[in-house]
Amino acid sequence: MAIPEEKSGLSDGKLWNLCSMPFWQTSGGGAAASSSSSSTLVHHPMNHHIHVSQLDGSNAQQQQQQQQQSSGGSVSSVARSLLPAKRRLRLDPASKLYFPYEPGKQVRSAVRIKNTSKSYVAFKFQTTAPKSCFMRPPGAILSPGESIIATVFKFVEQPENNEKVLDQKCKVKFKIVSLKVKGPMEYVPELFDEQKDLVVVEQILRVIFLDADHPCPQLEKLKNQLAEAEAALEARKKPPEDTGPKIVGEGLVIDEWKERRERYLARQQVEVVDSV
Repeated sequence: MAIPEEKSGLSDGKLWNLCSMPFWQTSGGGAAASSSSSSTLVHHPMNHHIHVSQLDGSNAQQQQQQQQQSSGGSVSSVARSLLPAKRRLRLDPASKLYFPYEPGKQVRSAVRIKNTSKSYVAFKFQTTAPKSCFMRPPGAILSPGESIIATVFKFVEQPENNEKVLDQKCKVKFKIVSLKVKGPMEYVPELFDEQKDLVVVEQILRVIFLDADHPCPQLEKLKNQLAEAEAALEARKKPPEDTGPKIVGEGLVIDEWKERRERYLARQQVEVVDSV
């Protein structure tokens, strides 16, 4: 009989254990539910915090990109300011002015100036010795693609020992500056004073003396340029040809037909006189 009681006790224990397990799981499930609910309650503010932090991060990133763009723009503007300005004129010779060496005389040099830009450009000569040098023309306005030969006059001083010294260093320098203008207009030197910030230094020209008694390519080229400059100057001095109709007397227009008729009548009169 004792055995059945032990069995029943064991069975009761097992039954208790089996019955207690659902309650434990239920309680555990409730704890899990409560923990999950608490976790959800905790997670929502955390998610909101994360969302706000992401927005703050995106705003900070946008601000950083804007700062980088602004800094990049400022750097590019500084870099552009440091770069040399694009030249509008092409010079020939490019960086030198050749003069025949004739002490005690006024000699001439020449330089071809061409506008290589797509706009009208004004140029002007400047020199460190305005009392002993002058240019013709001292400045002008060139249309796109137009070129001109400028003549430069310089007085060559006599050396102290009266000897020909070609390799002497000449301190006189010439500078050509340019200015972009809106269109064809009359050249006035005040253009460069009114727009100083837009003036570009095209080239600084050094003076090189050539021996006038010994021909060389530079001297031959100089002679050709001077001859071309003189021919252009003479062409500008000539009055423009009048291609319109001839007007004589009180505004009568004589055309070819009237001239032929007058000549015909004059011949008729001569023939009549001869016949009489």
